[in-house]
Amino acid sequence: MELKDKLAAQRIYMLLGALFITSLVVSNLIFQKFFYWYPVDVEVFGSKLFEISVGILPYPLTFLITDLISEIYGKKRANQVVITGIFASFFSLLIVSVASLVSATPWSPVNNNIFNTVFGNTILAVFASMMAYLFAQFVDIQIYHFWKRLTQGKHLWLRNNFSTWFSQFVDTFTVVGLLCLFDIIHWDKFLGLLISGFLFKVLVAVSDTPFLYLGVYIFRKRFKLKVNEEINLL
Repeated sequence: MELKDKLAAQRIYMLLGALFITSLVVSNLIFQKFFYWYPVDVEVFGSKLFEISVGILPYPLTFLITDLISEIYGKKRANQVVITGIFASFFSLLIVSVASLVSATPWSPVNNNIFNTVFGNTILAVFASMMAYLFAQFVDIQIYHFWKRLTQGKHLWLRNNFSTWFSQFVDTFTVVGLLCLFDIIHWDKFLGLLISGFLFKVLVAVSDTPFLYLGVYIFRKRFKLKVNEEINLL
């Protein structure tokens, strides 16, 4: 690969990493707002189906990005993005913690009570999310590359969906369980939120498969890659 192509590949990798980190950090900051999204009015264990946190909206994008990076740049680069995301999330947690320690002025549009209501549970939420995220992302990458080796780089839809479905269940189970354990959410909501969150993520994973195919096609055409060939940025 020529130097100009390597530089272009490096820039794209950095942009994908930026999208990944932004989606992850924002999902941790906005998680306390819940909404209904349901094509049918169904209750599951006392909760509306697809009664979910807005934090779940940007989160599936992180799995799409790691799958794309895994496919084009390889397992090592995907793991690097995951580790960077962990660092970024804990750094954002530090910023929120410092901001909560200083007192608001009397004329501040956002007073101490409002700020603490919105961000008061952020520390526990980020911890819960990071534990879930850590397990789920590494599970996703491991399963993705297992299927990639098994199929010799073919059947992209298979490894994309199988890795994401399993890892998303791990993620949803862990984060909802920890939020209930920390009394941020009541235990009577556990099963309903688990099923709703997982089903929503499965639907997103299925719907994002064409976008993964499109991304892989663009990369292979731009950098003249063969099936199962990866870009080496070193």
